[in-house]
Order: sequence, then structure tokens, then C-alpha cells
Amino acid sequence: MIPTDLNCLEAERYGADKLARLYGLVLAGGEGQRVKAFVRRMRGDALPKQYVNFTGFYSMLEHTYRRAEKLIPRECLLTIVNQDHLKYPEVRKQLRNRHRGTVVVQPANRETGPGLLLPLTYLYKRDPDAVVAIFPSDQFILEADRLMRHIRLAHAVVEKQPSNLVLLGAIPDYEETDYGYIVPATARDTTGWGIQPVGAFVEKPSVQYARELVGQGALWNTMMMVFNVANLFHWVNELQPEVYRHFAKIYDAIGTAAEAEVIQAAYAELNTVNFSKELLEPIAGQHSGRLTVLPVTNVIWSDWGTECRILDSLKTLGKQLRGAQPTAAGRRSNISPEARKSQIEHGSIIY
Repeated sequence: MIPTDLNCLEAERYGADKLARLYGLVLAGGEGQRVKAFVRRMRGDALPKQYVNFTGFYSMLEHTYRRAEKLIPRECLLTIVNQDHLKYPEVRKQLRNRHRGTVVVQPANRETGPGLLLPLTYLYKRDPDAVVAIFPSDQFILEADRLMRHIRLAHAVVEKQPSNLVLLGAIPDYEETDYGYIVPATARDTTGWGIQPVGAFVEKPSVQYARELVGQGALWNTMMMVFNVANLFHWVNELQPEVYRHFAKIYDAIGTAAEAEVIQAAYAELNTVNFSKELLEPIAGQHSGRLTVLPVTNVIWSDWGTECRILDSLKTLGKQLRGAQPTAAGRRSNISPEARKSQIEHGSIIY
């Protein structure tokens, strides 16, 4: 049964000298609706953006694998995709060499909640003590080694405090109105590692409000995070009991002849569930101190959710877009050209 009791987690403490195994989950279940027209101009089809090679050698998904595997073994790195994605030869090609049993196919996209919970149900069945790091597959990141050191630190914190969920927050370099912001509850560092309790989440603020948030020390929500899987299911049961009920049924059906049928039935009944809005925000409000945020320093980060952000990142790299020429202008960043040049030269990803 998926756990509902936190007592065993609260009692468990790990030695600081050795961390338990860390699993990873790559989120590739999105459709990239806002950049579909852009991709169609480039490629002539509607391939979801995470599978697109915008420039260089690798798709966004493949870059995500390369980052995560700096820390996490391939056999411990799960991926969630949609059934509809498999109609594209590029998708099948990019997934064909993944370790057996690590690619989870969901019948349809029901937003980020089910997109996390389905693979995590499989993971909990495999390892009830699992700690997992979440990696969205549609993000542009330089300094992969530095990013993964932040993931390692978040892992160490969760091993010490299993009831905590550690979010990674990017330090803003301009007033982005299309991102979600994480507002720390206090400027006080509660761990000695720069980690702060989360006070609130703000989605897509106005320019003026975004400027105020940046001035207050708010961080961009990267949706990268590390947590104990059993702990998360406890919160799902408390905050979204109907959603929990569906995934408890799936958990019981895994490995049986009814597995596929039970998943199909659950997704037929599931409404969309936004992980940030319907799970993280209530956790922050009802469980003070359980949600924490780690600022990610000296890392260029961008969510490639719009054409202009893709173009801005490619401009950072000094790269040309593959395929058709763009129509949107890139967004200006507050990072100086000299700082960008230094960060690119010391970055560890080949684009």
C-alpha cells in the first residue's frame, strides 16, 4: 500500500558519511503547446519541444539525461512520456537505449501532478525508501556540474530530514512575468547551506510585482526538487485524497495482468492536477517549514516555454537556430556579455 503515515520517516536518520542511493525522474510528458508553431516552422511537424534538437548535437531531453547521469546511474533514472509521443520516430529513437523498465508511458497528459505520480508509484513499488530528484526536460542550463552539486546538496538535506522537500530556485537576472516565483518565508538560513523555508508561491506576476519580488529575494521556480517518495504520497493522501485513491489502485495493480487496464481507467477519471498549484502551495501553507528552497548560484537557467526565451538562450551560446528562421525577438537579460562569455566558456554541456 502507498504510505500514509510519516512516523517511520520522522524516526529515520542517515549517517552524514554516506548518502543512500538517489533516483531521478525526467519529466517529458508535456506537449509544448506555446512553441508548437515555432517547432512547425523549424521542422514541419509538431514534435513536442523536449525531443527537438534546436542547435548542436542533442535534443532537450538528451541534454537532461546527460546532466542527470553525472550523479544518477542510468538504471535509477526514470522518464515519463505520453503514449501519443511514441508516434514520432525521433521519440522512439531517443528512448530506445534507456535502461529496461525506466520509461513510463502515461495514456494522456493530465498535467504535472499525474505526470509525477505515475512514475513515482512505480518507483515506490520498486524501493519504498526511495529519494528522488525531479528534472523537467524543457530547460536550458549551463554549468551542469555546478547544478548537479546543488542536487547532491539537496539530497543530503533530505537524507538528514526525510520529511522535507527541497526545491531548487534560480536566482533571477531580470523581471520575468511568465515564470513562477518562490518567496522564502524568512531570510534566515536554517541549515547553514543557504536553504530557506518557503513562504509562498507567486505565478506570472506583473512587471512591477516581479521587480518587487526580485528585490525581496524571491527565486524562479525551476520545478527541480528532491524529496522522499513516501513522504510525498503522504501529502497527496492528505491534500488530494481522490487523486491518491487512483494511484493507490495503480500501485496494487503493478505487476499484475490488470496493470494496463487499471492505469487506463484511472486516467479516464483523473482531472488535470497542477503539481505546484494543487500540491506544493497547500504543503507550504499547511506544513510550515516542510517545503524549503535552495538558491542555485552561478548557473544560467531558462525555461524554454516560449520562442523568445529559446532565442535568447541560443544568443547566449552564440549559436544559430536549426531549420527555419525565427520571428520573435529574444528577451534581454541583465547578465553582462562578459559574464555570459565566462559562463559559457566554463560550462560543461555541448550544445
